[in-house]
Amino acid sequence: MKPLFAPSILSADFAALRDEIRLVESAGADILHLDVMDGHFVPNITFGPKFVKDINRITELPLDVHLMISEPEKYIEKFAEAGADWISVHYEATDHLHKLVSQIKNCNCKAGVVINPATSVDLLDEILPYTDFVLIMSVNPGFGGQEFIPTSLDKARRLSEMIRKSNLNTFIEMDGGIGPENISKIRNSGVSVFVAGNSVFCADDPAEAVKKMKSLITA
Repeated sequence: MKPLFAPSILSADFAALRDEIRLVESAGADILHLDVMDGHFVPNITFGPKFVKDINRITELPLDVHLMISEPEKYIEKFAEAGADWISVHYEATDHLHKLVSQIKNCNCKAGVVINPATSVDLLDEILPYTDFVLIMSVNPGFGGQEFIPTSLDKARRLSEMIRKSNLNTFIEMDGGIGPENISKIRNSGVSVFVAGNSVFCADDPAEAVKKMKSLITA
């Protein structure tokens, strides 16, 4: 698939969210990444389905909802009804991953599986044929602004090879510490969807940051 750039709303100014979204839209963002945290699975709390519904009212961009929560099966339908187009759940959050992936697909959303930095891609071998995408966390989940973990590149390469050998259409997304200084290397590792928060919304010129990183992944 073509490379997609996904600004992460977690790093935006919530008091000016409509303007922030308009800014990245006009700069060429392809999708919006929304991190849902419950203060249990990760040590932070963000927002729920109503927030996603409100975002959906002010943008035409697809919404990529990343559930960093315990018991995600209780909330998948609610986020789908709120307007999620993609929903991803953590490998580490459930004992019934195939069931969760099927639940997401039954909501007519793209289904993703997320793995934390310490989780091996080899554990995904059985679920890969059922997923639309895999999200590799290149930082420990829970907070924005962390430093990129370099071994994430090797994980992406190994996962890309697993997908190729199985002749699957699964694509790879990466989230955490992504910026103009490393996004080309990440692209070369087999990643197709690039989530960036601080490197967009905390930049001196967020629109220019989006344009620069999009040019690097599409070159």
